[in-house]
Amino acid sequence: MTVRVGHAAEAAKFPIIANTLVDDSQIRKNVRHATDVIQNKRANVVAEQRDWQELRLSASKIKEHTLKYLDRYLEQFETACTRAGGQVHWATDADEANKIILELMQSAMAKHGWAREVIKVKTMTSDEINLNAALEAAGIRPHETDLADMIIQLGDDKPSHIVVPALHKNRTQVREIFSRKMDLPELGDKPQDLTDAARHYLREKFLNVKVGFSGANFLVAETGSVCVVESEGNGRMCLTMPEMLITVAGIEKIIPAAQDLEVFLQLLPRSATGERMNPYNTIWTGVHEGDGPREFHVVLLDNGRTNILADKESRQTLHCIRCGACLNACPVYSRTGGHAYGSIYAGPIGAILTPQLQSMKHSQSLPYASSLCGACYEVCPVRINIPDVLLHLRSKVVERQQDMLAGGANFEGLAMKMAAFAFARPTIYRWGQKFARVAQRLLVRKGYIRWLPGMLGGWTAVRDLKALPQEPFREWWAKREVEKTKAATSV
Repeated sequence: MTVRVGHAAEAAKFPIIANTLVDDSQIRKNVRHATDVIQNKRANVVAEQRDWQELRLSASKIKEHTLKYLDRYLEQFETACTRAGGQVHWATDADEANKIILELMQSAMAKHGWAREVIKVKTMTSDEINLNAALEAAGIRPHETDLADMIIQLGDDKPSHIVVPALHKNRTQVREIFSRKMDLPELGDKPQDLTDAARHYLREKFLNVKVGFSGANFLVAETGSVCVVESEGNGRMCLTMPEMLITVAGIEKIIPAAQDLEVFLQLLPRSATGERMNPYNTIWTGVHEGDGPREFHVVLLDNGRTNILADKESRQTLHCIRCGACLNACPVYSRTGGHAYGSIYAGPIGAILTPQLQSMKHSQSLPYASSLCGACYEVCPVRINIPDVLLHLRSKVVERQQDMLAGGANFEGLAMKMAAFAFARPTIYRWGQKFARVAQRLLVRKGYIRWLPGMLGGWTAVRDLKALPQEPFREWWAKREVEKTKAATSV
């Protein structure tokens, strides 16, 4: 079950969904193939960049500086954007953002007599606020124009990757969706056939729909500009052809100056799709007579981000540029796919971002959806130390559970106190070892305990537990010392 990340709704726990998805061999095959291809491409183009580590460090420093003075840069962006003819709106949460967007669209449609439709550039932020559902409830039909997002929309599916939302679908499955939804029974399954079908389907939307909608990869405070990068050209059509353009962006997308794009536009395409640069990089500032949309709006979205900003340990989460590199490198994601995370933000970044956007009230299983191998940190272009943030969030989950158990039975805390008591008293510890060796006899199979009763079963359900040795080290050492003493005495 996928939830809107900024709202108080619980997602099914990661272990429950993942347990089902790992049995789907087709999804595992599709995800593994796609992530391997992207990783190999990324490795090749990164190897060409001799100053790659310096670029990563520069990007991290820019983000760190921006977040330190975020209020200043947001106000600077608003001033510059307004001066250029744009209009800036502030949204505290998803509901407020949707209300602003709907009012803008409904007013323009009523005023100009436009059809109740909108064409959309790929934007995860709109998925975060569940915009499509809000539009449809108001009688406005959204059209996703990114190929992968269009596949997801036409197939009534959910995205499974930040950059490649339909990564879990293969060509045959895409052909079936297009054939059914576009009424093309003779459609072939070659890439050319599918892209031609998509192109003809979207061309009519680009030419006729008067309202465009986008997210933003970057917002430039210095000039009030918005930057969107993409690979298909659909974004360029959505950003230039409509009469009205609305952009919704998280407040963390701000960067101080246009020159900072030099760093990010080298890191992002290499990390996201293994390209040296994005085929389409669109940057626009306000409105211009006779060129592009006549009306432009930016909705700056908080939706829990200021809470993340306030947490010194996890603030680096807001450095993310949504490249998806951490997903491609993650051994957990490659086996479960993105749907297991119960959120539009999947993989390692989703494991730290989603719980925080929900103020740690929901999705508390996600910080544990990791082996802490560190592969995500190694590939992150902005050096987010995801394993450190995961550990920090795990501690917060435990603290929250302890608070909820205040006045009740805290079994974990009680067990830890009992263990500390035993470890501090060698005699009790030794007797405990002897008791455990006897108690485990009925559970041991070929040197391992693969099943434990009751609450302890949570461990053996996903791990093999090595049986206690019949002769622990302390006893072996003591016996050895006795034998050495005897040998010395006999000599």
